[in-house]
Amino acid sequence: MERSADGVLEGSDIGSQKDRVVTEEEWLQKWETGNIGFHKEQGHPLFQKYLDVLLNGRSGLRVFFPLCGKAVEMKWLADMGHSVVGVEVSEQALKEFFAEHSLPYCEEPVPEISGAKKLRSASGNISLYCCSIYDLSSSIVGKFDGVWDRGSLVAVNPCDRQRYVSLMITLMEKNSSYLLVTVSYDPNKHKGPPFYVPESEIKSLFGNHCEIKCLQKVDDFSDRHRQWGLDYFLESWEEETFLFLFGHCH
Repeated sequence: MERSADGVLEGSDIGSQKDRVVTEEEWLQKWETGNIGFHKEQGHPLFQKYLDVLLNGRSGLRVFFPLCGKAVEMKWLADMGHSVVGVEVSEQALKEFFAEHSLPYCEEPVPEISGAKKLRSASGNISLYCCSIYDLSSSIVGKFDGVWDRGSLVAVNPCDRQRYVSLMITLMEKNSSYLLVTVSYDPNKHKGPPFYVPESEIKSLFGNHCEIKCLQKVDDFSDRHRQWGLDYFLESWEEETFLFLFGHCH
């Protein structure tokens, strides 16, 4: 496996993670037991810094939060006048989001998806779907001007990444902005999630559909990562701007 100039492992080799599968039941159990170290109660520290990149001076956007959990950034964007749509398998996570922000909401069935429900804020600008993300389509949720992908691509099973990205591309409006946070560490020392996603794979997954720019790499190493057996843990911020009519590569 190659190392880049900053010492981070690169290349398509993601070690034993290639065959790692985390089931829906395991994710539900994480929420039930409170094993949600991935949730940031104060929001992501760099969200505010790069919010302008996501919004690009626009108002009244539709912003998608894949695998949203109870991300506080959803409330922030809604308070700014944007419409937020999220999807999450854990109903507990979605109900905790509304409870923690004292937001009244109603539950609605989703006729197109068996067993799914939508939790919609009384104000109407936050709609959270409780189902598998792969059950969604643009005919159900529409298309989006922006995506905040902080813990989604890195949580998707490696074998499902192509399926995930293919879906996300169908949900993007032309000239939309996709803010992606990935993590870099030695995948032979931790089985994930979050999973290691090499920059080369990001380019192969998204490169035909958008312009990709790495905004920042941040050393996020902590005691939690040391307990995983790691000796470094970096977060990478990517801006992906979709500039094409979907269905046509440039």
